[in-house]
Amino acid sequence: MSDRFTLENIPTPAFVVDMEALRKNASILKDVADRSGAHILLAQKAFSCYATYPALSKYLAGTTASGYHEARLGYEEMGKPFGKETHVYAPAFTSEDMDKLLPICDHIIFNSISQWKTHRDRALSFVKSTRAAAGSGSTEDPSSSKEANIPSFGLRINPEYSEIETDIYNPCVKGSRLGILRELIERELGAGSPVTAEIWDTSVFSGIEGLHFHTHCEQGFGPLSRTIRVIEERFGDLLSLPQIKWLNLGGGHHITKEDYDREGLISEVKRLSEKYNVTVYLEPGEAVAIDAGYLIGTVMDIVENGMKIAILDVSAACHMPDVPEMPYRPPLKSAFDAEEKPYTYRLAGNTCLAGDVIGDYSFEEELHVGDRLYFLDMAMYTMVKDNTFNGMPLPSVWLLEEGGDAVNIKKFSYDDFKARL
Repeated sequence: MSDRFTLENIPTPAFVVDMEALRKNASILKDVADRSGAHILLAQKAFSCYATYPALSKYLAGTTASGYHEARLGYEEMGKPFGKETHVYAPAFTSEDMDKLLPICDHIIFNSISQWKTHRDRALSFVKSTRAAAGSGSTEDPSSSKEANIPSFGLRINPEYSEIETDIYNPCVKGSRLGILRELIERELGAGSPVTAEIWDTSVFSGIEGLHFHTHCEQGFGPLSRTIRVIEERFGDLLSLPQIKWLNLGGGHHITKEDYDREGLISEVKRLSEKYNVTVYLEPGEAVAIDAGYLIGTVMDIVENGMKIAILDVSAACHMPDVPEMPYRPPLKSAFDAEEKPYTYRLAGNTCLAGDVIGDYSFEEELHVGDRLYFLDMAMYTMVKDNTFNGMPLPSVWLLEEGGDAVNIKKFSYDDFKARL
């Protein structure tokens, strides 16, 4: 085999990140950020291939995380080396989490009033001591320098409005654990609307500088525009407080899709910034990595049971969990809908799970053992969610450079499987 690897000769199974496509997405996001004033962050829950962070750092304001491990990754691989922001949100933090997050995060977002109460003293004490040390100019401890991190704290609000149709992805369904209802804020303050700066400063909310909501999933600008109107109706008085310095619009925005109304988004970000004197944040995941990756597999066998079934060395259950979870049928290069072309096959994984089925596809030519298949749009929610059920090998990870060369950045072995058990 040649020493030069391309899409055509990478050993399978393999994830391949298309750097040209990734840069194209990132450049669109940078244009939106430059023209609107928004800070756009990579949501690592969708895409955490940190080998790409040096490239992405040229376009994005930083990363956002769903817990300590993601936050540390974002800080170590983009925040610290490239001077970018590190944000974190989780439904709940432990005291140990907070001790590790405070020194590395620019924004820490709390999911509930009780979580803020639990960590408030520790958080505000950290800010106070860090500012004091920075002001003293002490050089004995690197964390006390003027470059020391001083985090800002925010709350995730639940506007009780979302246009997501699938409940498993909808954080605003009744009974959701995600975000704070307006009535709970009212109950805590014991005051009627509107809330004044004086009331805020003398309440438990003193020290909160931002609001965050995440109510979208693979959606265009229209749902965001309508959601913002609800946010302003229910939380506009809080946004108007001088203590509130930023508003995070969350993720789920398909900003880099061709039909997304980016001009509308830019206009809305400007309006919010000017009206409420806040910095606006967006934290897309899919929009960064959409259409920027492949999962390459090989046909291992073809069996028959009412139809022809191709068994692959890639698995829906292990390597693309969103396929059975959402569910959806991933796009496949040079393939068509079932029965559209002469040869239809069910593509399935090499696990014992009867439901490890990727989907039914048709082809212009017959499939044979050893044929390679290229699943598309496989950069997001794949590497971050894959698993080793049945001892299935994890796909190796490659970067496809613009000249066509593929560079391996990660290989997995039995030791990786064993280490997880």
